Amino acid sequence: MKKEKMPLVILTGPTAVGKTKLSVALAKKIGGEIISADSMQVYRGMDIGSAKVTREEMQGIPHYLIDEFDPWEEFHVVKFQKYARDYIKQIYEKGKIPILAGGTGFYIQAVLYDIDFTENGADHSYRESLQELAKDKGAKWLHEELRLVDPASADAIHENNTKRVIRALEFYHETGKRISEHNEEERQKESPYCFAYFVLNDERASLYRNIDLRVDQMIDQGLLDEVRRLKKSGCTSDMVAMQGLGYKEMLAYLDGEYDFEEAVRVLKRDTRHFAKRQLTWFRRERDVIWINKGEFAYDPEKMLDYMTDLLKKKGISDGTVI
Repeated sequence: MKKEKMPLVILTGPTAVGKTKLSVALAKKIGGEIISADSMQVYRGMDIGSAKVTREEMQGIPHYLIDEFDPWEEFHVVKFQKYARDYIKQIYEKGKIPILAGGTGFYIQAVLYDIDFTENGADHSYRESLQELAKDKGAKWLHEELRLVDPASADAIHENNTKRVIRALEFYHETGKRISEHNEEERQKESPYCFAYFVLNDERASLYRNIDLRVDQMIDQGLLDEVRRLKKSGCTSDMVAMQGLGYKEMLAYLDGEYDFEEAVRVLKRDTRHFAKRQLTWFRRERDVIWINKGEFAYDPEKMLDYMTDLLKKKGISDGTVI
């Protein structure tokens, strides 16, 4: 007898498109609880720059993977996958529907297609030699070594994320195969879930206006003071957490690399570029359902009705776990 798949709802889209508000409204409508698929909101003390959902915005809906790690702690896709699986199980046990909400596409993909990140028999001597090379020649040099053998991974991994760069080089060394190709093959697997994958989107001009407005609001709310506090607590530019948008630009200002106006300009520009990359990622994904806000006259109730109708057709609705 074929095992019935458990339900999973995904609500994603580019930064500043309005995912937080819509995900809470959707959770209230279908009896859902929200797991954040955001690589920055997981960190404590990084509230303004990550546009972290507030207690008021949650409206009583439980949220997971918010404020669970300190910025100096290690957090990556493998850890996200493990925690998300555990929380999905807890949500099922309550008779609720898990909603993955956030803009980190690789995190969503890792859970949705149950990507296998199991390490092969790791050659620790090779790993140690790469770690020494990173110390001697720098993270940028090591990143360029990855680009020589796996350009796609080099594009996807920030040069300061030395651990992931080393893992990708290790994988190539152990298997003769690029880890980017391995991950792509894993992505082609059938999902273990009965899922609906919604991507909220807006016209580019409107999205870019919202991005600029959000950055201005972050500045008004005290983003610079937040980064100043993080720096005082020991956070540095080579930490993965501090490579997040808003944090690296303000840190660069505090370190004298930019004047303040230039830091804000770079932040707005880089956030627009990030939104464009997010949309490129989601267009590449399978089985996505696009929610283009203009097609619903920017009416959240119309969007919600459309989404819940689709969920009912899939047998996912009203808190019922099939």
